[in-house]
Amino acid sequence: MEKIVSDKMKKHPCFNSEAKGKYGRVHLPVAPKCNIKCNFCDRKYDCVNESRPGVTSNILTPAQASIYMDKVLEREPRITVAGIAGPGDPFANGEETMATLREINRKYPHILLCVSSNGMGIAPYIEELAELNVSHVTITVCAVDPEIGKNIYSWVKDGNVIYRDRQAAEILYDRQIKAITKLKEYGITVKVNCIVIPTINDHHIEKIAVKMKELGVDLFNCMAMFPNVNTPFADIVQPSKSTMEELRKTAEQYLPQMRHCTRCRADAVGLLDEDKTEEFRSCLSSCATIKPAQSKERPYVAVASREGVLINLHLGEAKYFYIWEKAEDDFRLVEKRKAPQQGGGLQRWHQLARTLGDCRAVLSSGAGKNPCDILEKSSIMVVEAAGLIETGLETVYENKATGILKGRKSPCATGACSGSGGGCL
Repeated sequence: MEKIVSDKMKKHPCFNSEAKGKYGRVHLPVAPKCNIKCNFCDRKYDCVNESRPGVTSNILTPAQASIYMDKVLEREPRITVAGIAGPGDPFANGEETMATLREINRKYPHILLCVSSNGMGIAPYIEELAELNVSHVTITVCAVDPEIGKNIYSWVKDGNVIYRDRQAAEILYDRQIKAITKLKEYGITVKVNCIVIPTINDHHIEKIAVKMKELGVDLFNCMAMFPNVNTPFADIVQPSKSTMEELRKTAEQYLPQMRHCTRCRADAVGLLDEDKTEEFRSCLSSCATIKPAQSKERPYVAVASREGVLINLHLGEAKYFYIWEKAEDDFRLVEKRKAPQQGGGLQRWHQLARTLGDCRAVLSSGAGKNPCDILEKSSIMVVEAAGLIETGLETVYENKATGILKGRKSPCATGACSGSGGGCL
């Protein structure tokens, strides 16, 4: 089949073989959790001698990933793509993934954004992915028949419910089909990775390629399964190069093939032809130790206050936030920033995370569990405090223990809020 290279693909080395020696990628390992268990997968951290998906030396928070991106671009200006590919699934870690993408898009709008997912949990995020200019998405599809899929996956997790056997394969396949369809509706370039597993799905590759063509997939990547010890498929022999080439030729009748895949780690960096993951290992480790308040890229602190002098509002009560920054030996009020509309449940806190995306912390007299979880996953430290704003700012900017700031027993400034996360009215 004729190879198609769109404008979007020209600087993405994984989607365009002609770019692999000119342009590079960096994978930001912010997604440790996974929502499915594949029988060939063994996710490890800090396994320096392995180059395969699911492996990384460190896990980064979104704020740490932003700092790491700065350092990577300083040393390797040929990087054109920032991707999130695990070591779990990006959308089993949705808040961390989206916070990272928002930050990279804000700071480096010229950088292509890319994610790689099993497709289970991506659908609710697709609209925002498009808004953030995420141009390339990879979905791993290993079966289009649940009778085959049930042998590939040990379980699939949907929310707090775990499914097994054929039901697990049916749910995953349904999510994958809906995800790919929606991604194409938003004009996003889609590559499908297909892990070839001898005796399990190697006879099934053509059917997968046919279905992916029907869905409008742009690129197909047959990947030989790598046997991992301590997995159910540990004793299955890796398919040979000749077998893989025959399968690619068959699939190529329907979709362009990726033949230059290097089975990248979740922390891979550099050109595909000139990988620098080992060179950047110490840099990655260093960034993983940085605390949020040390980040220069989040210079501000938000404060929930009635009058701009005291920390005296519950997070859910605040209609505005006072935004402060540290200026030499003093603090300066930057602006009074409007908060998302009150009420609205969890959506309000996701909106607030975006509203305060340049803040390293927010000071309030109290906060419920849901907003705390959502904001902290976006690397915004939630500090419950009472008293002068200046004292709270000193504590945050100087990395002091925040426990000394807590001075209220009721979860709300009025004592009337449950702190459930719905937002005070």
